[in-house]
Amino acid sequence: MTESRDIRIEHLLREHAPRVLGAVIRRFRDFGASEDAVQEALLAAALQWPREGVPDDPRAWLIQVASRRITDHVRAETARRHREALVVSLVPPELQLVMSLDGDELAGRDDALVLLFMCCHPALSTASAIALTLRAVGGLTTAEIAKAFLVPEATMAQRISRAKQSIKSSGVPFQKPTPEERAQRLGAVLHVLYLIFNEGYTATSGPELHRTDLSGEAIRLTRMLHALLPEDGEVAGLLALMLLTDARRAARTGPAGELIPLDAQDRSLWDAGMIAEGIALISATLSRARWGCTGAGGHRGGA
Repeated sequence: MTESRDIRIEHLLREHAPRVLGAVIRRFRDFGASEDAVQEALLAAALQWPREGVPDDPRAWLIQVASRRITDHVRAETARRHREALVVSLVPPELQLVMSLDGDELAGRDDALVLLFMCCHPALSTASAIALTLRAVGGLTTAEIAKAFLVPEATMAQRISRAKQSIKSSGVPFQKPTPEERAQRLGAVLHVLYLIFNEGYTATSGPELHRTDLSGEAIRLTRMLHALLPEDGEVAGLLALMLLTDARRAARTGPAGELIPLDAQDRSLWDAGMIAEGIALISATLSRARWGCTGAGGHRGGA
């Protein structure tokens, strides 16, 4: 019973983390400080919720706790450094003290889409965009991302830190993209999601053909994007591609990890649910979708 409750809380925190981070960044305009504060709020929830129960509005609870963490941090810095650089980079403390959840936050505004688009900022390299997306939107730790891409954790930490600084220096406001901005940047978002999936489905390095942590995360993030942009045929097309491709995963390798060609695969091992979902997406969007889907090039997982 306790284990089941803890698992439910873990999934709840994972689900809310990018939305909370998006809301806090939108309020305080500082990526690094906001991420630190949200991590503290998530830790507080992981410790308190099993004992005290999950609050009625978990997202609002997390936003309030994270906001208090930033306020406390600013107060300490103000006293110690006499309003030096950190205070300048954040909303002035006197405003923070009176800030409450705004109308959008009370209405349950979802900032995850904005955060996803921010992580795929055109100023970032593809590698940095992938790392930052997995960190901020996917909720993976720096160590997990470094392990997935077979680089030292310190290297990945530097890559993510530079990406955050590039976004901060760009001066791009954290706000819902206009239709024009969304059209301009959606291709980059889809490209990054596709590359994450492709790396997980057919790994370019390491001992295993599949990295299900990456392919599964790409599908989860693309589902989220599709839920937020249900009428976009490009998004639906990418999600369908991922589902129909990943449905064959269990049949792609033999007992020794060898690759099994498509015509020799045991089709009873294919995931019928994922296939049905992928076909349904295509059927619903084929007549109105713009295909050519990600601009990421051909899928390399031929089997």
